[in-house]
Formats: sequence, structure tokens, C-alpha cells
Amino acid sequence: MTGIIDDKGFRLNVGIIIAGEDGRVFWGRRVGNRDAWQFPQGGMMPGETPEETLFRELEEEVGLRPEHVEIVASTEGWLTYRLPRRFLRRPRNRPHCIGQRQKWFLLRLTAEEAAIDLFASDSPEFKAWRWVNYWYPIRKVVHFKRGVYARALRELAPALKGEREEQEKNRISPGDNPNA
Repeated sequence: MTGIIDDKGFRLNVGIIIAGEDGRVFWGRRVGNRDAWQFPQGGMMPGETPEETLFRELEEEVGLRPEHVEIVASTEGWLTYRLPRRFLRRPRNRPHCIGQRQKWFLLRLTAEEAAIDLFASDSPEFKAWRWVNYWYPIRKVVHFKRGVYARALRELAPALKGEREEQEKNRISPGDNPNA
């Protein structure tokens, strides 16, 4: 495992929630033998800021560049989860990792959906994706991530709701005449 591990054993990481125009969110199926679905995420590298990690991981995992998205909000602090004992490894010459400490970002996709390219990287992390209801991932993500998903989604929900209300307010219905 590469990246930064803090003094408590948590790997510093970013979590990425990509919202479409209708408020549903990107849900990716991981490459591998298991039927594991999750949000994009990735570890920080030495010298990177959370925002730099966000954009690096976004391009590596989903094929999106900064011009394809807008940052709507981020969690105020860092959210953590512990890995189950069976996933713990004790690498030689590196700190022992017990879980992830994540800064979560809520993004709005500003490009066309076709900009999403799971195979933009030489080593794809997702093999499929779909749009799902905002709260759906809490029930469907692997059990040990459920708490952190719930906290991130709860904290970021007001920002998405506020943005959607603003979009609705600025939308002109067909019978409206803005010059009247």
C-alpha cells in the first residue's frame, strides 16, 4: 500500500461523490472477482493536497478531468473507518495501516456523461458504473464502510439540496417570459 499513513495507522485518502444533473450519484463496480460497488476513492501521496489527490484519482478511476466537474462541497474534517482484521497487512519497512482517514468531496458533473471513461487508465479500478439514488450506497457498500458513507452523505446532502434548489429557481419554464 503506497501513500501517506498517519501516526495512528490510518491511510490518508479522499472519497469522491459525483452527482449528475438529477441528483443521482455515480456508483462504480470494482474490477475483480467480487461484486463490490463503491464511490471512487484514493490515497494521498506525499506532498499532495486533498484537492490534488481528488483530481488525480478522478482522472485515474473515472477518466474525468477538472474541467468536467465542479466541486460543490467537501467534508469539514476527516472521516475514518477501520479495516476488518482479515484485511490488515503488516508490510515490512512501512507503517501498519488499520484503516482510512478520508476527506470527502461532492462534485457535480458539468460535462456530458460520455466523458466518463473507466478505461482511461492502464489499470482500471472499475469495470461498470451506473447512476443511483443519493442514499442508496449506504445500504449497498461493503459493511465496514457503511458508517463513513453515511456520515459523508449526511454532511454533504445540504450542499447538493441547496444547489438543486438554486438550479430550479433559475430554470425558466416554457411559458415564462423573462422580459415581461
